[in-house]
Amino acid sequence: MRIGELAAQAGIGTDTVRYYEKVGLVTGRRLPNGYRDFPAETVAWLHYIRTAQALGFSLAEISRTCARLRAAPDTATALSALFQEKITVIDARIAELAALRADLAARVGTGCPLRAAGQAPEATPRM
Repeated sequence: MRIGELAAQAGIGTDTVRYYEKVGLVTGRRLPNGYRDFPAETVAWLHYIRTAQALGFSLAEISRTCARLRAAPDTATALSALFQEKITVIDARIAELAALRADLAARVGTGCPLRAAGQAPEATPRM
């Protein structure tokens, strides 16, 4: 199927398909007239890419895991494993953000917010 038809069926623009092809997320073959020709299953793959992005996966993450997904005997199990890995990453990020928030909150109203909480003020050098 040509790029315009593929884009229309996937609900994305042709520039997006070209970009995905450039970064290796989709592969089409060139016809003798120079047109791109994509297999019909590319539509489902493009839907997966868009859904994965909506779930917080970057294009780099999608690219790194696409071979693993395509080779998996059970796609549902493979996806569940990927989702669990992503949840672990998100949980770690939430913990980092909570620590950052606590540090910022401890500095509010201290007179010198850039000094770490509980740190004694430095002597100001006299000239």
